[in-house]
Amino acid sequence: MDLILWRHAEALEMREVQDDLDRALTSKGERQAQRMAVWLNRQLPSSTRVLASPARRTQQTAAALDRKIKTVPGLAPDGTVEGLLHAVRWPDAREPVLVVGHQPTLGLVAAYLVSGEAQAWPVRKGAVWWLRAREREGQLQIVLHAVVSPELV
Repeated sequence: MDLILWRHAEALEMREVQDDLDRALTSKGERQAQRMAVWLNRQLPSSTRVLASPARRTQQTAAALDRKIKTVPGLAPDGTVEGLLHAVRWPDAREPVLVVGHQPTLGLVAAYLVSGEAQAWPVRKGAVWWLRAREREGQLQIVLHAVVSPELV
């Protein structure tokens, strides 16, 4: 299974809005989302499921892909590692899953899958962490397939 974690692009600061879920992308964030979407669309199979937090900034980031998006309340800014892994059906999903979400959850998930311990790993705004689960000799292995930031695409 491939699990692609995409942190929302740069958004307005909390002091600029009343509700965290209403924070929109900045013009820089829109450019970041567009650049990553172009790269992702070249890499992702057409069967990839796209899941996004209900927050406006994640919806805007995901919309840059121009693919069908499923909004999952459990992926909101207060989401958990367990909630995200459950939503993507880790590691048993048959198709790749792209999650557009938030820190610190995305960093915690990446750390947990790679190291076995949920640690506060930083994930840059607009960046993608691509993880792959595979079975070798009866053991589940997690491979870090790619880490890409918008500045590199």
